[in-house]
Amino acid sequence: MLFLRSLVFQIVYYVNLAFWMTLWLPALLLPRQATLELGRQWGRTSLWWLKVICGLRHEFRGLENIPEGAVMVACKHQSVWETFTLPLLFSDFFFILKRELIYIPFFGWYLLSAEQVAVDRAKGGKLMPRLNAEVTAKFAQGRQFFIFPEGTRRPAGAPPEYKFGVALFYAATGAKVVPVALNSGLFWARRAFLIRPGTVVLEFLPAIESGMDTRDFFATLEERMEAATDRLIDEAVAKDPSLAPIVAANRKLPPKSKTKEPLKS
Repeated sequence: MLFLRSLVFQIVYYVNLAFWMTLWLPALLLPRQATLELGRQWGRTSLWWLKVICGLRHEFRGLENIPEGAVMVACKHQSVWETFTLPLLFSDFFFILKRELIYIPFFGWYLLSAEQVAVDRAKGGKLMPRLNAEVTAKFAQGRQFFIFPEGTRRPAGAPPEYKFGVALFYAATGAKVVPVALNSGLFWARRAFLIRPGTVVLEFLPAIESGMDTRDFFATLEERMEAATDRLIDEAVAKDPSLAPIVAANRKLPPKSKTKEPLKS
């Protein structure tokens, strides 16, 4: 039954995306807010289908910790789930994403229309001066910057792999940073076909104010995000002990690297 539900959802997930991209084509001629609303509609309907087909629900905590206006949202990254869920809670968001995505027909057009930031990640830290300028300019418009400090998805419970790029953005922009913890990877893991029933919890932690020493900020961000994420994982395992072997296996995974370079996965 788990396989069948997951198969049905995977089909519906992409059909749903194609439906919204086709319906929303006229938005490409409108200001970016129209395209950003497409992202939210896709996210809302995807969450609904997850609940109906797979029995996967969601819970948002700490919404009172989201400040008004421009802010950096540093989110733990375990699943594709958070990429379409975070936009539901912000009015004018943007990501930094790999350049190859903008060449995908329809999908790439919407990314450009929504004024997202596309980069050649092979250039790594050489991009930082330009990216700092672009992110600062978007903050001046009151936009919200979504960043995954580990650069790529990590299994739920795996040793963290934070990259120092998040601290460089913090120092360059002077922005507040809202850390975000979650447990999505327990239910819809990276590159996994099966989607387990349960409740994904996404929790916004109190904002880290601007002005901290860069390395102190980096250590504080990782400490807070990891502590909160571990708490959410343990909470889910207490409700569903069948998740325990998954977490135990992930916690034994070796780190991917010893370095923490900006903008590299």
